[in-house]
Amino acid sequence: MSETPTLYESSINDPGTIADERNLDAYVPDCLETPTPVNEPIEVKPVSWDGPHDPKNPQNWPASRKWLVTSVIGIITVNVTYASAAPVIDTFRIARHFHKSATIGYLITSMFLFGYVFGPAIWGPSSELIGRRAVLLVALSIYLLTFIGQALAHNMETLLVMRFLGGVFGSAPLATGGGLLADMWNIPGRTIPAAIFLTCVIVGPSIATIAGGFMRQNGLDWRWPIWVAMIYSGVCLLLLYFVIPETYGPVLLQWKARGLRKADPVRNKDVFAEHERGDWSLRGIIRRTLLRPVEMVLNEKILVFVTIYLSFVYGVLYSLFETLPIIFVVKRNFSPAHLGLIYAAVSTGILLGGAIYVWLLRNIGELAKEWEGFPPPEKRLTGAIIAGPLLVIGCFWLGWTGEYSHIPWYVPMLSTILIGCAVNMVFASFLSYLTDTYLMYTASAFAVNTVFRCAFGAAFPLFATAMFNRMGVNWACTLVGLVSIILCPIPIVFSKFGARIRGDSRFAPGFDLKFAARLKEKETRITSDSDA
Repeated sequence: MSETPTLYESSINDPGTIADERNLDAYVPDCLETPTPVNEPIEVKPVSWDGPHDPKNPQNWPASRKWLVTSVIGIITVNVTYASAAPVIDTFRIARHFHKSATIGYLITSMFLFGYVFGPAIWGPSSELIGRRAVLLVALSIYLLTFIGQALAHNMETLLVMRFLGGVFGSAPLATGGGLLADMWNIPGRTIPAAIFLTCVIVGPSIATIAGGFMRQNGLDWRWPIWVAMIYSGVCLLLLYFVIPETYGPVLLQWKARGLRKADPVRNKDVFAEHERGDWSLRGIIRRTLLRPVEMVLNEKILVFVTIYLSFVYGVLYSLFETLPIIFVVKRNFSPAHLGLIYAAVSTGILLGGAIYVWLLRNIGELAKEWEGFPPPEKRLTGAIIAGPLLVIGCFWLGWTGEYSHIPWYVPMLSTILIGCAVNMVFASFLSYLTDTYLMYTASAFAVNTVFRCAFGAAFPLFATAMFNRMGVNWACTLVGLVSIILCPIPIVFSKFGARIRGDSRFAPGFDLKFAARLKEKETRITSDSDA
């Protein structure tokens, strides 16, 4: 054993050291907890896991159980993003049905995404307050009911209000999913689950347009895509209820403390969980659920610039719903079903991007061992660095081949594979970067990111069609490509200076920085001893 204790060893001796140095809420990684002594009076102290291998700790669940929960949260995530674009193929048909203009019709998609803007600010921080499962059950139960209002709406106003509420309550998996995965998977094992979850976030709309195209081609009413989404959400709610348990460590320890006090009120009267010692006043709850994300967006440079890039990329993804009909329906006379197959190319690119991201991080397990479980988060950025130029190429390719109808249809279609691939690689890299950077504050960081990202995604369809019609597909895509060029350096800058920026953060625990400092201290001492 080395003379100098490792990061884990020092934390076992003083579990609060790392967290206290950064003025964070009480947080002790699951692997650092010490067991409660047996057959000894329990003093006033917080409960902890029963050793590093406590089976009640989600990090120690069997791999089969972790994968089951991961699969279900992925299915649920596809559902809520599927619903965002379920009626997109029928936008103009719905507008005509209610005697509204095409511009009002675009709000059918935008209002759902505007719901995404407001929901995560509630669900993400609340899941760090009362737990992931409770938030998901409440939000998705109400989300299911909103489909009834959408499908039975007798006017556009009712439809738009219910779409907005659907987005508010349907955003819960987007705001909590990343934190839920971090609850179960350690950093080395999180790569594939995170890639699956993030792929589910962005593949849902493409699947919705494919399904919607075939439903319309078969003469089904515009309400059918909404009913199908409702059936799908009902299945998801059942899976959530029976498969997904609570995963948030602080809440589980709070339940453990309550159980101990209930079992032996006298002996265990002073046992407590750090989570329940927090400020549970109205002011304290508001601070943790609403003000913390605001504080993060005002002070966290990494979160701000990652959110800017992802908001733009999300807008590009949703702009495809307006661009591709112009390219393939207006200019090339595709049917709705055939247009759905073009969206299948986007989905193919998204899946390809997820696979490439996993391959790029195939050595993350070895890095985690080298860094005692906490490799630098900047190692996650390789995919975004590569994807930036790919997105630029894809935008120019789509614009200058899609504008001219004499160019074969498959040429612009191939560009959508490249765009889908780039979008997913940017998403996977940056959201994984946020997870590894903010750890216990992942849900709050995701809430901030989702709010701004979805606001941009909601606004994009409102002007995208006019922009592509007036500027032409070629010049509109050129404009998008030029903005992509401006944003390309962001992951490169963070890969070089991210550690320094995280060192000044109030919310990034920076375990890798602590470990690096210990190594440097050890090397300095060895050098001094050898010189002496």
